[in-house]
Amino acid sequence: MNEPQGTEPPEDSTQRLPVLDKRETENGDGPGGSESSAASGPPPELEGKGGRESRFWSARRVPAGIVALLLLGLAGLFLYDIVSVRAGRPGMAWRRELADQLAERPLDDTWVLVGAGVAAVLGLWLLILAATPGLRDVLPMRRLHTDVRAGLHRDAAATALRDRAMEVAGVQSARVRVRRRRAGVRAVSHFRELDDVRTDLDAVLADAVRGLGLSRPPSLSVRVLRPGRKG
Repeated sequence: MNEPQGTEPPEDSTQRLPVLDKRETENGDGPGGSESSAASGPPPELEGKGGRESRFWSARRVPAGIVALLLLGLAGLFLYDIVSVRAGRPGMAWRRELADQLAERPLDDTWVLVGAGVAAVLGLWLLILAATPGLRDVLPMRRLHTDVRAGLHRDAAATALRDRAMEVAGVQSARVRVRRRRAGVRAVSHFRELDDVRTDLDAVLADAVRGLGLSRPPSLSVRVLRPGRKG
């Protein structure tokens, strides 16, 4: 019995779904072909000048918290003293003594110079904290997506380079120190010629540095030594 046109089939009925041709799917002619091809395309280009990223900025919660607490305490004390004076009570003794000392002591007094020096050092320290990014142990990585930033810790980078160095034939032990611009590798070789080991290390570690995906790959400094005599 034929169903009238325009009516929906019952829920338990079996329907034949349209089948996409393989060639249409590969060419992007089928439904969603353009979207899938765009989604599987290459990642966005690197951002920034030459793909270089700036360092991560530290939140510096501890210095900011200390400064905020100190300012809050001083403001509270002075506010309490002003309210007391306005209410007809005498001001705090320490505030009167401080005002008298500042009024009587000359500018070349030792304690005045010491206090000015401490204030200048603290102010310079705060300016340095505000102008520098901090987080020196985190190396910025190349950005492949506009909304994602990644960083690699120096210890993790040193561990990765050390593992690659230990794969070279003849290397008995290796120590790696990674800095912002240089990675120092000190390897101990117990057999093979030192020049051959150093050549293999240069090639392997250069490939390992590129594989880290850092925005500013550090330069390599490789040293190969013989193990010291025991006793």
